[in-house]
Amino acid sequence: MGGGAVGEGGGGAPCEDRGVSTEPPPTAASNPAASNAPALDPAIAARLKRDPAGLVAAVVQQHDTGEVLMVGWMDDEAVRRTLTSGRVTYWSRSRGEYWRKGDTSGHTQFVRSVAIDCDGDALLVRVDQVGAACHTGAHTCFDAGGPLDAVVGERP
Repeated sequence: MGGGAVGEGGGGAPCEDRGVSTEPPPTAASNPAASNAPALDPAIAARLKRDPAGLVAAVVQQHDTGEVLMVGWMDDEAVRRTLTSGRVTYWSRSRGEYWRKGDTSGHTQFVRSVAIDCDGDALLVRVDQVGAACHTGAHTCFDAGGPLDAVVGERP
């Protein structure tokens, strides 16, 4: 899951990350643009638990309705850019590059807040979404096909 709005993800697969790159995100040593930028605050970086590729899941939620819009992936540099720019930046696993939501589609995400979950392995990014969140043009990446059949649990 995770993707861009129309024009950002390309292709017809469900959301942006159709294929997972085995290449990790660039480090400051391999990315001259990143080496000139300040690093992610070490106190924040220390709280994150990254997957083997150095990524953490970012669950994106509309700030005023609570609707879950999409899931994307961030490395430390994408987190830093998101926290310092007011716009959400992701690491594209399929393209192996950073992308800022809305730069090609106009379907932007303006940051309202960012929180780290209790385990440090996911971020909750609350945004003001302009336009579609999904690369398919849907408002949310979770609109496709409707809900799955599931037994509904009842509280005792």
